[in-house]
Amino acid sequence: MARRSAESLAKGTIGYARLRPSDRFLGGLRAADRVVFVSHVHPDPDSLGSMFALAHLVESKLDKPTLMTRDGPISRAENRAMVDILHLDLCPIEAVEWAAGDAVVMVDSQPRTGRHTLPETVPIYAVIDHHDTPGHLGRVAFVDVRPEFGATCTMVTQYLTEQQVAFPDKVATALLYGIETEVTGYPREGGRQDDEALIRVYPLADKDTLARIHNARLPISHFGCLLHALQSSFIYDRLVMSWINPLPRPEHVAEVVDLMIRFEEVEWAVCGGVHGDQLILSLRSSKPNAKSGEILRKVVGDLGKAGGHDRRAGGCIPLASTAPAAIEDLQRELRRRFLKVLKIDDARGRRLVALKDMLQNLQS
Repeated sequence: MARRSAESLAKGTIGYARLRPSDRFLGGLRAADRVVFVSHVHPDPDSLGSMFALAHLVESKLDKPTLMTRDGPISRAENRAMVDILHLDLCPIEAVEWAAGDAVVMVDSQPRTGRHTLPETVPIYAVIDHHDTPGHLGRVAFVDVRPEFGATCTMVTQYLTEQQVAFPDKVATALLYGIETEVTGYPREGGRQDDEALIRVYPLADKDTLARIHNARLPISHFGCLLHALQSSFIYDRLVMSWINPLPRPEHVAEVVDLMIRFEEVEWAVCGGVHGDQLILSLRSSKPNAKSGEILRKVVGDLGKAGGHDRRAGGCIPLASTAPAAIEDLQRELRRRFLKVLKIDDARGRRLVALKDMLQNLQS
């Protein structure tokens, strides 16, 4: 891999510390034969847009070949639409043929946070991310982590602007959608830099393409999971908890909590489901300064991995057994931990949808 030569070249440049991040990033890639972009499992619009735009930057400024990868399936309807409509060419991470001249760039994630299947033997040249999830960065030559930014796509927009690289409509559309998905919730997790990036790419984006992505067609499993979640949801004071077992697609838990957090009686929404040999978790909050990533890390503890943003977080727990009794025990323990961390009395919850109403609907 090209990490060591890239590092020595970049840091040997006169005035290295005073260079802009985009200058240092590109400078460290000059010795690479190919630039490979990786991200977290089940890439979202922020990671997809960041990889796409950075590949455009590298090809434009350095004329080097690039490869964008996909770690796991992309199942959420809008994310699949983004890939299909923008024709993003993604290589499954397990199919990459690694070469000695590769420089690996990780975007929207950090090494050894439990959110990727990249082999640990593959050295990483750069990490570009906006999460505060602590990763193993000691051996990474180029690190640009800015938790004050609402999206990694905002950082990448700055890179292209600094380097005076044109924004093709597809790149602008990907960046715009990536930023939108990160900062348009409430409470808003965006700032001045995100607003400036939105203003920069909005006039250049294809609005019809953006509308097609926003209104992606939904698979039938979406509605089955939504029904399952509604039937399983319990309210504990200001928390609503939902379970989906089995979980057809990992992204369904995020779709459920995106809906549940709009419930006027709660400040927290969590959904979990068993997908394969893992329990997938997604958390949302409507509170300012909620520190959802920190909350979920406390809840999951040594059971698995978790992290995220102020009002959004996700995690996964490997399962020793998928027997119904084992799953029920784990869900019971997670409920106890959530109530403890959120300082909610461990009282019996009440159903979001009354059982008698469910039975009546089935009979009608």
